Amino acid sequence: MSAGLAMFTAGALLAAGVAATLLAGRLRVPGLVLFLALGMLIGSDGLGWIDFGHSRADVELTRTLGVIALALILFEGGLAAGWGEIRPVLGPGLALATVGTFVTVAVTGLAAHLLLGVDLLHGLLLGSVVATTDTAAVFSVLRGSSLRRRLARTLEAEAGFNDPLAILLVIGFTQWIVTPGYGTGDMVALLARQLAVGGVVGLIVGVAAVSALSKLRLASLGLYPVGSMATCGLAFGAADLLHGSGFLSVYLAGLALGTASIPAKRTIEAFHAGVAWVSQIALFLLLGLLVFPSQLGPVARDALLLTAVLVLVARPLATFVCTLPARYSPREGLLLGWAGLRGALPVVFATFPVLEGVAGAGRFFNIVFFAVLVSALVQGVTFEPLARALGLTSREPARPRPLVEVGTIRRLGAEVLEFPVAPEDAAVGRLVRELGLPRDALVSVIVRGDQALLPRGSTEIAAGDRLHILVRRDHRRVVEELFERWRRGPVGDPAPPPRAPLLGRAAIFSVKPWQPEWGDPGAPEMVDGIPVARVLRTRHSAPGALVQLADGRLAATGEGLVAVGGPRQLLRYARERIRQAADEQSRSWWQEVAGVASQSAVI
Repeated sequence: MSAGLAMFTAGALLAAGVAATLLAGRLRVPGLVLFLALGMLIGSDGLGWIDFGHSRADVELTRTLGVIALALILFEGGLAAGWGEIRPVLGPGLALATVGTFVTVAVTGLAAHLLLGVDLLHGLLLGSVVATTDTAAVFSVLRGSSLRRRLARTLEAEAGFNDPLAILLVIGFTQWIVTPGYGTGDMVALLARQLAVGGVVGLIVGVAAVSALSKLRLASLGLYPVGSMATCGLAFGAADLLHGSGFLSVYLAGLALGTASIPAKRTIEAFHAGVAWVSQIALFLLLGLLVFPSQLGPVARDALLLTAVLVLVARPLATFVCTLPARYSPREGLLLGWAGLRGALPVVFATFPVLEGVAGAGRFFNIVFFAVLVSALVQGVTFEPLARALGLTSREPARPRPLVEVGTIRRLGAEVLEFPVAPEDAAVGRLVRELGLPRDALVSVIVRGDQALLPRGSTEIAAGDRLHILVRRDHRRVVEELFERWRRGPVGDPAPPPRAPLLGRAAIFSVKPWQPEWGDPGAPEMVDGIPVARVLRTRHSAPGALVQLADGRLAATGEGLVAVGGPRQLLRYARERIRQAADEQSRSWWQEVAGVASQSAVI
């Protein structure tokens, strides 16, 4: 095949994969099913456009490319989540990935032994092949889902951590069958060594990559994804060369990068999201080419029996055992039990016993492929409707993306924080200026529905809003501490507006230059020798504040001056400053001061 024809074929197949995703959205079926169907259509047993699947070399190529594709998909999954998202569900996620996998293997393997007439060891091998909840399938479904964030993260954690264990079980049972004298002790040693080495290598490579990308100043944003791809390759390759789990290593390295504040993070995430899509399309097309549809009929009955046990018995039982201590509700447990999606990964795993010459492995491969198709069609199609019917969806996407490239902002000493406003939060109905943000923080964007609002101080906050807050790094903790007040209250100052003291004469009004010994005009503690009793407003565009002094008078600081007096006096002064304002920011500030002063003046 010429280079031009090879490039044209690759481009045409990728274009067909993109078209399949669009068609899948209209037909309400998972895109992976259409990718598989496309591969079968153009393969040797279909239209015959691509001759593939007849030789051992084709199976070896499929396994090699499948392992690479899975590593890229796992890395993107860790990168998109980060420890911050995974940590709250780490317990149940790990339980599903370990205990849940063992329960699924045991129940499905025993069912294969009793229902399909295979010996118990072969049955456990078959159970290990289909036990994994496929990373590609889970991530693909969650991209378009509105599942509640906690459930989505639980599924992501399970999918990321159970793939390494499942493939080790497949390798272990395969060796048990083909190697004389191999036993339980050998299998336990394999699992312990692979998981330990993979975990250590993944953490070391991830931490080293974070340190390197944070310190380096690369000439182009396009070089940062090159560094992240290098991280992925080093994590998987180093662990594999040291006889560890490359899958666990690459997932942990992705989590490390996804957690850290590295430059060009949004660029890296967008790049790897595209790589993951290419990997999924290529992998499912390749598996479709490898299978021969004419061979599926004879195994349909066995595959349907195995799938029924897997979906209706093994997975729900494993989910119940693992989520009961984590206090998931019965509705959440039911949905998690139904969400054990199977995809390309079990088919890739099924190539391992084929290449090792396990008796009946060819039949196993066809059973697994049929089971994957049934699982993808039944569970994949019904997952989102079931979540809605159980009331477990929200208006937020299960895998949200940031609005801006935060890596560059962080490099400049700032952070972008996000606060989702729930209907019961105390911030609902309050104004932006009442949130109590420090001077070095501001609400830059409010996402309301499918619109982005540019907020003013008078913008009212509504339930369902997502507040994006730009803050200097050294004030991040202050803003995060405010989040709890925005949730539980009080928001703003619950005390009544300031009242001037009852004196026998009018309060003295003065305007004088701000003195450096009084401190920061944006956060004054004392004005002209009088302590500050309350901070009423903070100016965000420049250093300045409106405060009440201990003697009851109001003081407006900023622009090199301080105006001190009673509410009516300050109101007149603020109106004059509004007329003289040189720009919109100054005018808005003095309008805010006038509003507070006028409210105080009528009391």
